[in-house]
Order: sequence, then structure tokens, then C-alpha cells
Amino acid sequence: MSFTRINATAATLTKNRTEGSVVPTSGMCVTCVDGCIGMCEIGKSAYRGHEVIYPQPFGVITTAGEKSYPIDYSHFNIMGTAVGAHGIEADSDKAIFPKVNLEVAFGHDRGIKFRSPWIIPGIGSTDVAKNNWEGLAIGSALAGTGLTIGENVVGMDMEAVMKDGRVIDTVDLKRRVNLYKGHQRNGYGAIIVQANVEDTRLSVQEYAIEKLGVEIVELKWGQGAKDIGGEVKVRSLKKAQVLHARGYVVLPDPTDENIIKAFERGAFKEFERHSRVGMVSEESFAKRIEELRGAGAKYIFLKTGAYRPADLARAVAFASKYKLDLLTVDGAGGGTGMSPWRMMNEWGVPPVELHTMLYQYAKRLADKKKYVPALAVAGGFTFEDQIFKGLALGAPFVKLVGMARAPIAAAMVGKTIGQAIEQAELPVYVERFGTTKEEIFVTATQLRNELGVEEFDRVPTGALGLYTYYERLAQGLRQLMAGNRKFALSFLSRDDIASLTPEASAVSGIRYVMDVDKEEVDSILKIAE
Repeated sequence: MSFTRINATAATLTKNRTEGSVVPTSGMCVTCVDGCIGMCEIGKSAYRGHEVIYPQPFGVITTAGEKSYPIDYSHFNIMGTAVGAHGIEADSDKAIFPKVNLEVAFGHDRGIKFRSPWIIPGIGSTDVAKNNWEGLAIGSALAGTGLTIGENVVGMDMEAVMKDGRVIDTVDLKRRVNLYKGHQRNGYGAIIVQANVEDTRLSVQEYAIEKLGVEIVELKWGQGAKDIGGEVKVRSLKKAQVLHARGYVVLPDPTDENIIKAFERGAFKEFERHSRVGMVSEESFAKRIEELRGAGAKYIFLKTGAYRPADLARAVAFASKYKLDLLTVDGAGGGTGMSPWRMMNEWGVPPVELHTMLYQYAKRLADKKKYVPALAVAGGFTFEDQIFKGLALGAPFVKLVGMARAPIAAAMVGKTIGQAIEQAELPVYVERFGTTKEEIFVTATQLRNELGVEEFDRVPTGALGLYTYYERLAQGLRQLMAGNRKFALSFLSRDDIASLTPEASAVSGIRYVMDVDKEEVDSILKIAE
């Protein structure tokens, strides 16, 4: 069995000449012919080199990984029941799915409230994030869920003002924070500012707390899509030089005279900006937590990626010892921006395995009466059934599921529909629902009544797209939970799902479907014996 497709993928705009005769060992055509123009990844690399490391076209895509893992969330099924109810009276007229409460409160004082158990865990300086931020921020705020401003936003802002190596004013970060806060309702949801090595050096989080009124900040140890720091493409020589001066790794060197001349004559069209890798130690971690609390941070999160088990253990231990409010753990898989394609598929611990270890480590601490922060799991979640399984697999510690690619997709579709409405060029597929945003977006009437006509008219269609997608997830999750007779998130447990294979059971500790309820089955059958 092969888990990986190599040497030809839509992600790098490459393909094989003999597509039906390719083995996974090399991914090469069965006959590689002298005279081929080089459509495969090897061939394209022969003339575009390092450019082919990344998914393309940059700036307008969010990328799903293409590797199939031996075990994933589809290897579990949700176990419904015909009896009882948790969190509501066991009465058929009362225990109806709209009554399921999806609200979650967490943080050291349970002061962070979300209307639904999911969060966008960090999208930063890539074009695809910046160009869709209106939809993401306003949609998340209206839905009452969390949104994390990812790394390098300030560093990439050419209008940001620096003094003595510290940021004192911004345009982009200020806009991102205010777009969310300006549409937040009744205290639900949260805007979070994340920081990597460069952001910390620029004092981005201190600025966000002091000048923008941000209450929640997040430290970052990598992500599920890549083993290194974030990277973006830069098409301006001047911008590349500014980023170089701000301390980023910029390739090729935009200050080299030969490179400048090559760029100006069109030998290449883009620079790459890379972030540095972090160097985690308990001493520096403790120092940073103290600094952030001293700066006025009300809540502190940590996000970590698909690193080896020892690093996950460090994340859990540090989050416990230093009383963090949320730990997000992102399993291996696709990336929201510009994660290297091979890295995206071939490094890191896959989601089910990583999330299982997270549960085991958290339980070990909880059994010893140690503090366990709220946990969030991420890595390819898109729909309500997966959200249910992620929450159940990590119950009672996992409170949220992190999603980024799917919300970006929803916001992009909403934005595109809005543009098509303005240009009177709606495709038939959409036009059958109507020709205005009130007719096309199924949540529009309800939202218009809640916000009022004037405010609703200011809501961009990208935000409507995200809000409506979230509405679908919420209703679907309520239906699944009602089928399990669980009417609040606190009642979800690992017994609510079953492994479909012995292998999935061995990895996760979730019972194999043939072994579910064994003891109860014996006691029930004895009644008839």
C-alpha cells in the first residue's frame, strides 16, 4: 500500500507523461524519454529549481496535503444510542437537536466564551490570509468564535513604524484586530495575536496589548504543515530589502548587487522571506510568560505542531506548569499559505496519533491532580462529524477543534459570489438560488433581523460565507450530539466513538466496534436468559 504520490501533483502544477504506469517508489514515468519538455516535478525542477518546492500559484491558494495516513479520523464512527439524555430531560418533546448547547467557556477563570467549539488557529502574513481577512474577521466575530492573527503580520507591513527595533505603530495589525473587535457581539469569541521569533524581537505582542487592547496572546512552536519557520514570496525588491533590514532571512540576498541586477533584468521575479526556527527551553519559555503577564496579557495560549513526542510532552508540561489558558496541537498535513509541498506531506506525527498522545499526556497529569489547560486539536478538520470525533477522542480535555483551510475556503467562496453579484455574472449553479446576497446566503434573513438593515448591508459576502459555513457545522454537530443524547459539550466522552479497525483501536485506545458495550450487552442479555 502506498501513502504518498510523488513527482506529479496539482499542488506544484506538475504531471506525469505516462500517468497510468507510475509506481510510488520514484513517481517517475515508466519510460523517461529524451526529448520530454519536463512536465513532472523532476523535469520542472530542472529549470525552476527551488520554486517547485512550494505549492503554486502562491497567494491565491490554501493547500491540502496529499498523503494518506495509515489511520485517520474516518477510521472511527460515532456511536448513537436509543435511550436516555444527558444535559436535558429524557423527554422526546424536550430532547430535540436545536436544544443542544455548543457553547464552551475556558481559560483560567473560564472568561473566554465561544458560541461553538472551534477556532481558526493562526493565519498570518500570506496573501491568501490578508486578501480574505475581512471575511475571516467579521464572519468569526459575528459567529462568536475565535480567530488568531498569525506570525509576521507586523514584519510584513511596509507601513509599520519601528523605533529602536520595536514596533510603535502599524496599519495591517491594527486593521485586523479592529475588524474583529468592531463586529464582536455580547462578549463571545476572541481575537488572539500570535508571535514567532521575529515578532517577539519586534515586541509585537506588547504593542497589541498596550495599543490595541488585545487580551489574548499566543506563543508558537511551529505548525502541522512545516518543520521550519513561515515563508512567503516577495515580488518587490524594495520590500525584500526592508524585510532583510528587519532581520528576516531573505533569499536570494536582496542587498547583493549581482542579485539586484538579475532581478531588474527579469532573471527571476520573486524573493523568498523565511522566518527563523525557534529554540525552545524552559528558562526562555518561563521568562517570556512572565514578560507577557507583566505587559498585561489576560490570557496566554501556546500552539505547537507535529513535532516528535518529546516536544509534545514539553508543550503539555510547560502549559501545565506555567498555567496557560489553551494549548493547540496541530497534526501533520496541509498548510494555509506556502508550506513546502514535500515537507507538508512527509514530516511530522499524523493527527490521530498526535491527538492520542496529547490525550494520554494530559490524562497522566490530570490523574496526578496537576493543572491541565484547555486543549485544542487541529489537522485537516472540515466538517461536523470530524469535529465530533476530535472532541470525543480527547475528552474531557479537548475543548476546541482548530480549522484554517476550510474557513478560508468558505470566506473565499463568499467573496467570489459577492464579486459575481456586483458584476451580474453569477454562474447558473449559484443563480438558481437567487441574484442577491439575501437570496443566495441562507443565513442572511436571520442575520439581517439580528443586526438591522444598515449594519447587515455593511457585512461583506466573504463574512457571510464563513458565517453560513459555521451555521451548517453547528446544526450538523447538534444533530450528531442529539443522536448520542449528549446535549452539552461537557458530556462528550471517548465512548461516543468506536474504532472501525483493530489497528485504529490499538493506536487510539478507542474500543474496536465489536467490543463496544461488551459488559452492558452481557447484563442486558441475561434478562432474557
